[in-house]
Amino acid sequence: MTATEKDKNAPSDFMVQAAITYGCILLWIFLSALVIMVNKYVLAYAGFPFPIALTLTHMAFCAGLAFLIIKAGFVAPVNMDTRTYCRNVLPIAALFSGTLWLGNAAYLYLSVAFIQMLKATMPVTVFLTGVFLGTEKYSLMYALNMMVVAVGVGTASYGELNFNLVGAIFQAGSIVTESFRLCLIQLLLQASGIKLNPVTTLYYVAPACFAFLCIPFTFLELPRMLRPDTDPATAAVTEEAGLPVGWLMLSAVSAFALNMSVFVLIGRSSALTMNIAGVLKDWLLIMLSVVLYQSPVAGLQLFGYGIAFLGVCWYNYQKLKGAQQTLKSSPPPMDQESKPLLSDGSTGNGQKL
Repeated sequence: MTATEKDKNAPSDFMVQAAITYGCILLWIFLSALVIMVNKYVLAYAGFPFPIALTLTHMAFCAGLAFLIIKAGFVAPVNMDTRTYCRNVLPIAALFSGTLWLGNAAYLYLSVAFIQMLKATMPVTVFLTGVFLGTEKYSLMYALNMMVVAVGVGTASYGELNFNLVGAIFQAGSIVTESFRLCLIQLLLQASGIKLNPVTTLYYVAPACFAFLCIPFTFLELPRMLRPDTDPATAAVTEEAGLPVGWLMLSAVSAFALNMSVFVLIGRSSALTMNIAGVLKDWLLIMLSVVLYQSPVAGLQLFGYGIAFLGVCWYNYQKLKGAQQTLKSSPPPMDQESKPLLSDGSTGNGQKL
């Protein structure tokens, strides 16, 4: 092929690659929304008010498929001895178990729309946790930015028409445990040179999460499932609906597919693109919550979330700008490929490991 022919084909190749990239982003948005909306339906409407059991099905399904994928040779495993696994992976798995359990439990009490608004506090808790653990440096600008986000979320909470303190506590607990998990990933895994993609993460973390979740499940939910008569409200719902096997499988498959979409998307997008996609997904979930579940959203609530949204956007912009300056000041070696920057998302943006 001559240079002229290559130049002619360049625009079409660019369009094809762009179409694939944005197709992957749309798939990620769709799967993230699907996991959250299905989980809400299973827990609040399908007669299965057992968030720990739901999370256990996710962990069992994802761990099993990840095991098959690695054993089949599609993805190479990471060499990790028992000591490294216990010191570096198990603490992260324990925190992730709490994130998933508490986050799913919040769906029993709060609307999807309000939960998405509360999740806007994630940068605040990650920043505070990072300062506490030493992974972030205190900055007055960031602190003021976090205050804006906190005021916005506080206003949205004040405007929530169906506010439930128990649900808010569950969601706050999920956000806090996720913040510590993200910081520990940086402290334990990255500092040790351990690199896990979504498949190997499921392979190593999901079984540990399953084991950790079995403890509260045994004491909190298993007795209620075996003897529903001890909880009249649960008995009435579960006997009428039966076990939603189809919905549970859809939820587990969607959670695994979401992790695989992240695996595909990591090499095809920048952090800025991912953050914009995440913002679009949050607004989409609020709209779907109103349309599908008739969640009431007040004007004051939207106003508060708008303030928090602007604060989060500015925070992400500052973080990306700082990361780009760091990359420019320390360019990678010539024998390594330059990979796009991808911020580590939270489970709150879907059941992502």
